[in-house]
Amino acid sequence: MQKLLICTDLDRTLLPNGTQPESPEARAIFSRLVSRPEVCLAYVSGRNLALVQEAIQEYDLPTPNWVVGDVGSTIYKYEGDRWKSWQNWTQQIAVDWRGLNAVDLEPWFSDLAEISHLVLQEPDQQSRFKLSYYLPLDVEKDALQQYISDRLEEQNIVASLIYSVDEAKGIGLLDILPAHATKLHAVEFLMDQLDFDHSNTVFAGDSGNDLPLLISPVPSILVANAHVDIIAQSQQQAKEQGNIHNLYLAHGGFLDMNGNYSAGILEGIVHYYPDAQKWIE
Repeated sequence: MQKLLICTDLDRTLLPNGTQPESPEARAIFSRLVSRPEVCLAYVSGRNLALVQEAIQEYDLPTPNWVVGDVGSTIYKYEGDRWKSWQNWTQQIAVDWRGLNAVDLEPWFSDLAEISHLVLQEPDQQSRFKLSYYLPLDVEKDALQQYISDRLEEQNIVASLIYSVDEAKGIGLLDILPAHATKLHAVEFLMDQLDFDHSNTVFAGDSGNDLPLLISPVPSILVANAHVDIIAQSQQQAKEQGNIHNLYLAHGGFLDMNGNYSAGILEGIVHYYPDAQKWIE
C-alpha cells in the first residue's frame, strides 16, 4: 500500500466526548499513524472550520491535510500555515441552489416552528450552503422532511436533508444542504481530485449525518461507541445497498483497546488495510 486517505468524523468518533470511556493510548497511536508520509488525513465534520480548530487544540489532535466541514458543504485545505477554502467545491455545489444561499431559503420554513417545533440553530451553526434546525426527538420527522422537500422542489431547489441526533443535548438535528453537499459527496470529490479510490480510502463515523458514507461503497468504520440505532440502521441500509462488506463495526480487542473513538478507527483501518499495523507498531 503506497498511500492511504483517512477520513474521520470528529464528535464521538475521533473526539472522546461521548459517555463511553476512551482507551488511554489510542489518540497518541492515531497521531503516530497519520504522521506517516503515506497518509492523507481529512476531518469530516458537522462543525464549521472555527469549531474544528477548537477541537484540534482542545484534544491535541494532529492537523489534517483537509477539513470537510458543515456536514460536507465546505472543504478547506491546510496550506503553509493557514486554511484555504476550496472554491472548486463551492462552485460544484452552488448549482443545486440556483445562486441562492441558506439565508434565502430560511423564510420559506418560518411557519414550521408552530406546527412542528422546528427551531433554527444558532448563527454560528449556519453557513452559506447549510441551513440547520433543532427538532424534538418525538416529532414525525419523515412527514416533516417530506414537507420541506416539497417546498424546495416547488422552487426548483435540489437539496439533501440530513437528520441526526445530539445525544448530549437529547435533541434532533436537521441540516438542509445542496443535494451534492453531503459528507459522502465531499469525500468522493476529495478522492477524485486527489487520485484515491476505494482501494486506499477509509472513513470512520458514528452518527446520522455519517449514514450516507457508512452505507456507501467507501470502506467505512462504525466505532464501538456508536448508538445502537445507528448501528442497526447503517447495517440494514448497507445490506440493502449491497455494501455490507464495506462496513466494519469496531468491537474492541485490537492492541488491547476498547474499540471506542480513535481505538475503533485504528481497529477498522487495520481490518481493511492489514499493512497499516506495521505503521503503528
